[in-house]
Parts: sequence; structure tokens; C-alpha cells
Amino acid sequence: MGNFLNITNGDSAVEIMKEANIPGVFLPWRDVLHEGPVPEQLSLEKLSEVRAQFIIGHGWGKPENVRKSFIERDNELKSFAEYEKVILWFEHDLYDQLQLLQLLDWFHINTTGELKLTIICTDNYLGMLAPDEMKGLFEYEETVTEKHFLLANKAWSAFRSSSPERWRDLLNTDTTALPFLKGAVTRMLEEYPDCSNGLSRTAYHALKIISEGEKRPGRIFARYQESETRRFLGDASFWVILHELLESKPPLIQLPEGKELTLPTSPDQELSIALTGTEVLAGKRNWLEIVELDRWIGGVHLTSNNMWCWNSSSNSLVKQT
Repeated sequence: MGNFLNITNGDSAVEIMKEANIPGVFLPWRDVLHEGPVPEQLSLEKLSEVRAQFIIGHGWGKPENVRKSFIERDNELKSFAEYEKVILWFEHDLYDQLQLLQLLDWFHINTTGELKLTIICTDNYLGMLAPDEMKGLFEYEETVTEKHFLLANKAWSAFRSSSPERWRDLLNTDTTALPFLKGAVTRMLEEYPDCSNGLSRTAYHALKIISEGEKRPGRIFARYQESETRRFLGDASFWVILHELLESKPPLIQLPEGKELTLPTSPDQELSIALTGTEVLAGKRNWLEIVELDRWIGGVHLTSNNMWCWNSSSNSLVKQT
């Protein structure tokens, strides 16, 4: 068996790799980097502490288990010199592209060129492949070069910047070394509040689906997924957005009196659009005038005093004053 370290996007992919008899050790890179703070000028360990606290704050795991998972993950990564080769297995969507940037940037800083580092990145969803299909992806394996490193370093630094302008500027950069990066850049920008209605692209689609009469949260999520050409969002993150729409004052969506939105859901949880939600969808109100904004996108902390919005028609960021 080859002395390889295979780093990939999650446990589902790892299970399929094992079924496919892919040689080596497997390291799932579990982090939703498109959600919550990813501030600049922090070491891997310090950033992992920030990320663990964010995940714990959302109740996405027991605190001791979350912290342990990050520590074990980082220690395995730092043992890379024990391996003959490290292979980065990732997809084309936003979730994976951000993880790939983080890893390439880290290897750029922490290796001397002696490591054999390769990348397999296609438009296949790894967790949905058959074992034979997974094994067939070796056809796309390529050696990581200085071009990959330099682009990843630039993009990862831009993502962690306290201003989103450097991330936006990547749309005018040659990103051919990482062919799926530009799509991820645009998709992340679309999660900024829209200048016309204040909603992220995901929140807008969720609200629109509910306005069209879909009531069950699980079906709303499924229909939202159909709107994505590169699916990246998990149900837990989607539920956070639904809760924000529910808990807005006034709310944009509503549940029957006495009911709560949970994950997993129950049959009595039926969502409907509220009057304010209808007004926001129609462009009569802007959600930014209603909600108390407190949200991180990478290194950008969106607040009432630092409010950026995205104009999709002109591909431009606008700072609200």
C-alpha cells in the first residue's frame, strides 16, 4: 500500500475511497469556511480555535468533540513529511474551493519543495461517486506547481482580508491554475446582502420558494439545492438562514403559533411567507433596514457600521454609508 496522505472534503468521500481501495491514510477536512469568521493573520492552530468556537456556537457538535477534531486534523496535516505523497481530493463548489485554498496556502508556507504534492479536482461530487468512479479520478491527478501555490496564497489572503475588495478583484485575475476558483469567488460574493433587497442569494431563493407555496422545510431545502449549479450548502447552514428569516423583527417567514423550527423537522413544521417577506421580495423594503446585521464572510465582519452589499448586475461591491 502506498504511503500516501489523502486529504478530502469530508467523511462521505473517505468512505467511498476506502471502498475503492485507494491506498494510504485519509484526512477529511471538515470545515464550512463559507460560514463564520476566517480572520487574517492567524496561524493554523489559532484559526482552528476560532473555527471550532464558531461551530460550537451553532450547536453543531459537542464542544469537546469539535475541539478534539480540529486538533487531531491539524496534527495529522503537520505530519505530512512522514508520507511519500500527499493528494488533495476536492470538488468544484464553494465549500471545497475554500478548503483547497487553505490547504495550498498552508503547504506553500510549510514545505520546502521536497514534498510530492498532487491535486485531483473535478466537477464530480466525491460523496456521490461509485467506488470505481472514484478510482477513475486518478486520471485527473496533477502535480501542484508554483502557479497553484501563488494563486492560492493570493486568493486565501484576499478571502481573509477585512475588506471584500481584494476577493472581488480576483474576478479580474488569471485563475486558470485553479479552474473552478472564479466560480467560487462569484458565489461567495452572492452571499453578501443584495443591494436591492438586502438578502443573500441563498436567503432570497429560500424566501421565494416559500412564497410559491412550499411549506415543508426539507422540501424547501431540496428545491433550493436545485437552484445551485454547484451545490455547496448543507442543511444545517440552510436552517441557520431560515431561523434568521423567522427571527427577524418583523419576521419574513412564519410558523404556526407554538411551533419551532428544528433539524430534523417534524410534519407539523410548515413555513409561510409573512407580509414583510412579501414586501422584501417585491423590492418595497430592504432587509438591511430591518435586521441587525452581525455576520462574517471570511475576514469581513458585516455590521451596521461595516455594511457591504453586492450588485449582481454590475458585479460590484458597494459599501453602505
